[in-house]
Amino acid sequence: MMPILHLDFGKRLPKLSIILWYKHPGECIGALDRTRECGEQGGMNKQKLIGQEPVSLATVAAQAGVSVATVSRIVNGETRRASAETVERVQKIVAALGYRPNHVGRTLRRRESRVVAMLSPNLDNPAMAAIAASVETALRSAGYVMILCDTHDRADLQDEYLHVMRSQVVQGYIVVNPVRSEALSASVSRGDPIVFVGRRNPDGGGAFVGIDNRRAGRDAADHLWARGIEEFGVIYPTQGSSATRDRVGGFITRLEELGLSDEAVRQAEAPGLSHLEVGYAAAQRLVNGHSWPQGLFCPSDLMAYGAYRLALETKVRIPEDCRVVGVDDNKLNAWIAPWLTSVHIPYADFGAKVLDQLQSLWAGEYPSEQLLPHTLIVR
Repeated sequence: MMPILHLDFGKRLPKLSIILWYKHPGECIGALDRTRECGEQGGMNKQKLIGQEPVSLATVAAQAGVSVATVSRIVNGETRRASAETVERVQKIVAALGYRPNHVGRTLRRRESRVVAMLSPNLDNPAMAAIAASVETALRSAGYVMILCDTHDRADLQDEYLHVMRSQVVQGYIVVNPVRSEALSASVSRGDPIVFVGRRNPDGGGAFVGIDNRRAGRDAADHLWARGIEEFGVIYPTQGSSATRDRVGGFITRLEELGLSDEAVRQAEAPGLSHLEVGYAAAQRLVNGHSWPQGLFCPSDLMAYGAYRLALETKVRIPEDCRVVGVDDNKLNAWIAPWLTSVHIPYADFGAKVLDQLQSLWAGEYPSEQLLPHTLIVR
């Protein structure tokens, strides 16, 4: 039997209760609040039903003959402003009445739980895992605990997690690669402290940490153009995010500035949430009935891996026959993708910037954007 905290979120302020035992996980047998009470003949232990009011600070203060503020300071460990006699008297009455400080109630009033929720899609993606690790390290070093939720890029799961995390009284939210959803819009409207990472708020505005994705696409175009590439291709997911669209848009726009028409850049897309599978399928569509382009831009490294798989199957040499550029430059590249030039995103630095943004929001400052510099790693 293991006691756990249980919050009842009704119309009134939540009350703290303790579930004393479970027969099986999820099957509660009893819910009692063990509270000491003093009987007329001395102290005796009694189990008091949850529905009865707990001992309050005011009750302790009245019996001790001091103010509520004095009792509050003493029970929270601040004893310097009271005499030793007062401290001893209050502590004895606290023990006799069975008073317990309601830390949960205080958290609800102040919204200072020191727990932060991160909502992130597709945690099997190395980029998402790198962001989560960086942010968790920064939060932990500052004394916060992070709860990690995988939304799988689905609006319904994102909403479900937002509702659940709000009921857990989290102090802030980090939403990585958000999608438009009802609960997210409601959270933003309420003024909940939210930092968007990777993709901006789908409804616009809000605190943001990421890179200049259009600039990343432009840099990829410049790299291929400088190597004398004349035939260009780009692949992307059908369910494109703002980050993907900006990378692809920056790539095509830059080639147009260099003298190519939009039609001269071969494009292909494929549905799905797995960038590995999307990269493979989109590459199939791109080369169906055509030769491989001399240069191929993929808006993520995982899509580049998928395209590379197809190249291996069709005996196309990478990078000799087709030079591929990806985005992310995750740590796997040094081990398994020496053929891949990639835009390096400094995910290891995201954590400190996200923490800065959260602290600014908690201080009541206006939301802002922090764009980190990216670099092109040529292989």
